[in-house]
Formats: sequence, C-alpha cells, structure tokens
Amino acid sequence: MTATDRDALREPGPRLPGPRVATDVDLLTFGEALVSLRSSGPLSAGGPLTPHLAGAECNVAIGVSRLGHRAAFAGRVSDDELGGFLVRQLRAESVQVGHVTRDPERSAGLMFLERRTADLTRVIYQRAGSAGSALCVDDLRSALAAGARVLHLTGITPALSDSAREATTWAAETAARAGTLVCLDVNHRTKLWSRDAARAVLTPLAGHASVVVASADELDLVGVPGADEQTVVAGLLDRGVSTVLVKLGGDGARAYTRDGRLEAAALPVTAVDTVGAGDAFTAGYLSGHLDGLDLAGRLRRAVTLGAFAVAGYGDWEALPRRDELSLLDFRQLGDTIR
Repeated sequence: MTATDRDALREPGPRLPGPRVATDVDLLTFGEALVSLRSSGPLSAGGPLTPHLAGAECNVAIGVSRLGHRAAFAGRVSDDELGGFLVRQLRAESVQVGHVTRDPERSAGLMFLERRTADLTRVIYQRAGSAGSALCVDDLRSALAAGARVLHLTGITPALSDSAREATTWAAETAARAGTLVCLDVNHRTKLWSRDAARAVLTPLAGHASVVVASADELDLVGVPGADEQTVVAGLLDRGVSTVLVKLGGDGARAYTRDGRLEAAALPVTAVDTVGAGDAFTAGYLSGHLDGLDLAGRLRRAVTLGAFAVAGYGDWEALPRRDELSLLDFRQLGDTIR
C-alpha cells in the first residue's frame, strides 16, 4: 500500500480501486466487545455471575488467532475496569488491540446469560448508549489504512446506532475497493432491530462482500423477503458474492459458489452450550481461506470449530489451537488422552 493509498483511507470520500493490500494482519474485525455475565440458573433467583468477554466479532478474532493467524479488533470500550478487562482478554488471546479506543464518557455494554433449563439459554442485553455503540468512521480509519487480508463484519454492528451503521458501510466499501476479502455474517439479533430494518441495511451491504454467512432463516435478510434459499443465493452470486455459506446447526452446513453446491455434515459431539457456535463456524471457514484450503477443506474446518464450540462452555473458551484440530477425528465417547 502506497502513502497515497493510506492518505486516501484516512480522508473522507471515494477511492479508486487499487491492488490487493499488503499487510501484516490476516483478519481485521470491529464491533462491540461486551462483558458477558453468566449464571448457571435463572437470574431472578440470584446466585454468582462470572464475567467473560463476548461479542460475535471478538469470538471470530479469537477463533482465527488460536489457529495461528494474525487477528486485529477495532472498536470502542469503556475507559474503566470493565473496558480494561475486555482489552486484557483480547490481548491474552493474541488479538491485536492497537485500534481500540477507550471511551471515558460511556459504559461497557453488558450481556447477561442465564441457563434457564438444561437446553435453553436466555440472553438479556444492557448495551444502549454503550461505548461500543458509539463506534464511528473515524474509529476505523487507521485500522483500514493498515490493511488486512480479510475484513469480517456482522449484522450486529450496524444495528447498534446510526454512527455504527455508517461506519460498517464505509468499512465494507473501502475494504472492497482495496481488494480485501469482505466477509459478512448476517447474525440477526431480534432484540436490536426488526427483520425489515435489518433487511434494508444488510441487503445493500452484502453487495460489498465476497463471502456471506447466514443461517437458513436469515437468508432473506440479504435478499427478497419471503424468497426461497435458491432464489436468494442466485441473487447474491449475481451481485458478485463469491461464496454463500448456510449454517444448519446440527445438520452441518452448505456452501454455494458459481460452480455449484457443497455440503458438510456436522461432527457428532455432545452439545453443552450453543452460544458462539456460529461465530466459531465462521472463524474456521476464514482460517481455511487464509491457509489456502479448497472449499471442502474450508467447510471441514468450519464445522470442526463449530463442534468444539458447542461441546464446551463459553462463547470462545473451548475453541481449539492448531495442534488440536484433529482431536475430534478419532475419539470415542468418553475418551481420555493420557
């Protein structure tokens, strides 16, 4: 990247297409880092709460970092102990935080998770007016100027505020013009915005992406309302998206490209916590892309990370290191490695 290119990224206004960015960062993502407070039972009954780092974008950054890639996170966190906790957690997972802004005027966003029954977890947010929701274009200029091989976005960030929506769109347009692969995970949150509001923003945003990730019930948020899967996928591919990934939970996943469709079965594991499984899937796919794997290899790694995620507790804590990727391949139920 030339000095002229860097200056163009730092200044408002359009930039002409240029060559692929040379960078020391494999994956850049941004959004809201949350303090997640987990309860083993109903919150109304009281009991201990344990703090964790949460946020879809953070989960993906940690997932790719654990596999040996260079990941960076940009955004705003509070300038207090909770913000310090979030930054320390990211650093501990080798995620670069040089583009994180400490906001002295806003508090950290909170997410409460209660295990309501053995197989049902309920999430409660307290994130309105948080530091993360104040994200704006200026918070991202230096991170985008530094470049990355992959820019990962989710549909959560543009739902946080008008400024976060503007920043997400700007980042997607800027990265795409620079030749960076842009990945968009729809990640619809019904407590943040309606389906109609999400569709109005995410459908045009998907036009800047090379990879679009969605669960089967989210696909129409990047296409025609009520359209079937094949119609939405065809529309995305016609608009320039190279790969559409459809997450199917326990049934695995399928990928669409202009060459056709490929499916991957989920790995059989005992699921104990499904929070963060979709982010793990995306992290695995992007890791496979960064390693130069073919589509089948990328899907295999994606479902492998999804299996690790649901088989352990926490949004990202159970995700594997690179030398652990094969742990689920030859195991028997109840195996112990000695």
